[in-house]
Amino acid sequence: MPVNLTEARSGGRRIHSLALRNTARLLKYELSKPGFNRQGISAIIKGDRMRHKAILVRTLIAALLVSPLVTGSPLGCMFETRVLAQKGSKAPEPKPRSRKVSDELLDEVAKNPGRVHRVIIQSNGGKADSIVPSIGNAGGRARQVYENVGAVAVDLPGNSINSLSKLGDVKYISLDKPTQVTGHLDVTTGAGLARSYGTLLTGSINGNGIGIAVLDSGIYASHHAFTSRIVASVDFTGEGRTDDPYGHGTHVAGVAAASSHVSYGAYTGIAPSAKIINVRVLDSQGRGSISSAIAGIDWCISNKSLYNIKVMNLSLGATAVDSYVNDPLCQAVRRAVSAGIVVCVAAGNLGKDEYGNKLFGTVHSPGIEPSAITVGASNTKGTNTRADDLIASFSSRGPTRGFTTDESGIRRYDNIIKPDLVAPGNKIIEPQAPNNVLEIENPSLDANVSSVAQHEMMYLSGTSMASPAVAGAAALLLQRNPSLTPNMVKAILQYTAQPLAGFSTLEQGAGQLNIEGAVRLAGAMRQDLLSLILGATLLTGATPAHTTTISGSTFSWSGGIIQKWNVITGVNLITRYQGIYGSGVLLSDGVLLSDGVLLSDGVLLSDGVLLSDGVLLSDGTTLSSGTLLINGVLLSDGVLLSDGVLLSDGVLLSDHTFASSTSASSAATIAQSALNGEGTESMTIEIDTNPSS
Repeated sequence: MPVNLTEARSGGRRIHSLALRNTARLLKYELSKPGFNRQGISAIIKGDRMRHKAILVRTLIAALLVSPLVTGSPLGCMFETRVLAQKGSKAPEPKPRSRKVSDELLDEVAKNPGRVHRVIIQSNGGKADSIVPSIGNAGGRARQVYENVGAVAVDLPGNSINSLSKLGDVKYISLDKPTQVTGHLDVTTGAGLARSYGTLLTGSINGNGIGIAVLDSGIYASHHAFTSRIVASVDFTGEGRTDDPYGHGTHVAGVAAASSHVSYGAYTGIAPSAKIINVRVLDSQGRGSISSAIAGIDWCISNKSLYNIKVMNLSLGATAVDSYVNDPLCQAVRRAVSAGIVVCVAAGNLGKDEYGNKLFGTVHSPGIEPSAITVGASNTKGTNTRADDLIASFSSRGPTRGFTTDESGIRRYDNIIKPDLVAPGNKIIEPQAPNNVLEIENPSLDANVSSVAQHEMMYLSGTSMASPAVAGAAALLLQRNPSLTPNMVKAILQYTAQPLAGFSTLEQGAGQLNIEGAVRLAGAMRQDLLSLILGATLLTGATPAHTTTISGSTFSWSGGIIQKWNVITGVNLITRYQGIYGSGVLLSDGVLLSDGVLLSDGVLLSDGVLLSDGVLLSDGTTLSSGTLLINGVLLSDGVLLSDGVLLSDGVLLSDHTFASSTSASSAATIAQSALNGEGTESMTIEIDTNPSS
C-alpha cells in the first residue's frame, strides 16, 4: 500500500525532509529520558532499518497504534499521511457541504433528517431579530434572541437547515450542544503578597468594587465566605432557582472571591472583596447548553455597567469542533471582550486517556477562542513553595482543533497555542454548598472543616478551579490600574507568569499564574492608556525587576506573550505601548505569516520585540529559553495536522474525535480521575474553631 506525504501549503514546499529530521531528533530525545520504554520504540523501528521513505512513514503510522507505550516529552513533529487503497488510485471526491452550517450539525441531520434540531443561528452583521421571520417560515421556532451577541436559539427541522443557511442575514448555523462542568479545580497562593501594593486611592488590593460574573451552576449565597457581596443572581436553566444543588459554582466562586471569614482566612479567595454576580447556566446535575451559556454572556454585557462587571469566569465547556471563527460560544465570548470584559475560561480536563497517556489538542470551547484567557491546571502538591509545582496530568493541552471546511471539503484546523497560562487546580478546598450532588456522590470530597453549613468546605480539582483563580487575579489588576484593557490584563498575566521546566507552551502557555508580579507590573504602568500610540512610553518609572519570590522560592518571569503559533518576548513589551494592547484587535495578532515565514506586524508591534520560531519546551527560566519542538510555520498550516498524528509521546486527538471514540465507561473513568485530583498532597485542612460567627 503506497503512502504519500502531503505537500506543505505554505510556499508550495514539501515537509518530507523536515518530518524526517524532526522525527529522528525526537526519537533521540525520548530514548535519552529516564524510564523511557525502549521496547516500544525498538518494536517500531526494527526490521529492515527503514531503507526507504515509505517504510519510515508506515513505521510512524504504526506508532499511532502503540502510542500508549510511549511516554516522555510533550510534543514532536507534525505531519499528515494519506493512505491510498492501491497505487495510482484516487481519493474519493468529498461531497460539497455548506460552509455556513457546522459539519457536526450536517452529520446529525444526515442521521435524522426529519427531526427537529436545537441550533444556534448567528446573524450576519445586522440585528439577530431580523432573521426570526425567516425561521418561522422555515417551520422553526425562535426560543430566544440574543441581541448583544447577534444570535438566536432555535428549534429547526433538519430539512430546513440548508435552505435557511443560504439567506444573506444568516452567518452560521451550529448545534446548541450540551455543556457541563469541566472539572473541580483549585485556588492559587501568593496573592497575599500583592495586597500591600495599593495606593491611597485603591486601598488594599483585594478586588474591592470590581464585579466578577460567575457563569456556573449557581452559588450558595448563605455561605459566610460571600456575605453581602453577591449583588445579583439570575437563572438561565429554566429551573427557577439560583442556589447551587450541584455544588460546582459555589466552589468556583470561592476560588475567585471567598472572604477570610472561615478558619481565620485559611480558605481566602484571590479577590476576597470583589462583588459577585451569580449567573446560573448549569442545572442541578451540572448540565447546560450553549444557548444558556450565551444567554448568560448576553445578560452580563447588558448589565456590565449596572454591576461593574469587569471579569467573567466560565468553568464550563462544550466539545470544540467548529473553528472559533464560527463557534457561537466563542463568538459570544469575543463580544464580551469587545465590550471591555476580561473573560477567563477553563481549558478542560482531557489531558490524558483512561490509561494515563498524554493527549494533545483537547482544549474545549470556548477555550479555543483567542480573545479569552484560557487556563490550564497546575499541581502545587499542597505546598506553598513553587519549586515542586507541575502541570496537572488531567489538564487539557493545545493546539486548538476547531476547524473550517473549504469548498473542496478539506478541513483547515486553527492549531492555535493554548492554554494561555496555568493556575493551581489540584485538591483545592473552598466553600461547599449543602447537600450538593458532587459531595453526595463522592463523600471523600467533604473537607469536614465545620459542622455548620455556612462554614463548610470541600475539595475539588480541575481546570474549572484554575480559571477562577485567574479571574480573581484579573480583578486585582483592574483595581490597581482601572485603565487596563482586557488585552493588557492578559498580556501582564502572561509576561509575569512562571514557566515550569519540562513542559511546553502547549501544556502551560506562558507559565504559572504569578499574582505578585502581575499586580506589581500593573501598578507600574500609566493610567492614560487610551491616549497612547505605538511605541509610547508605557511605564511611569523604572522597569520592575523580572523576578518574584514566593515562600522562599525565587523564579524568573516569562518575559513574553503567547501568539497564535509562536511567542514574542523582550522588555519593550512592557516599556513601550504595543498596538495589540488596544481594543478591536487580538493580543495574538502581533505575528503574521508571510511567504512561509513568521514576521512581526510593524503596525501592532514596536521595534525591539523578538519572535520565537514556534512551540518551545521550557527550561524553567524565561519564555524564550528552551528547546524548539514544532516550527510555527508548520503549526500555522491547518491542513498538515490531521487527527491521529503522532506527537512524540501521545496521539493528537481533537475533542470531538475523543468524545465520539470513547466509551461511556472510559469517559467516566477520565472524569472521575480529574474530580479526585492527582495522588499528591492537598492544601492543608484548617478546622474552623468559631462556627457560630
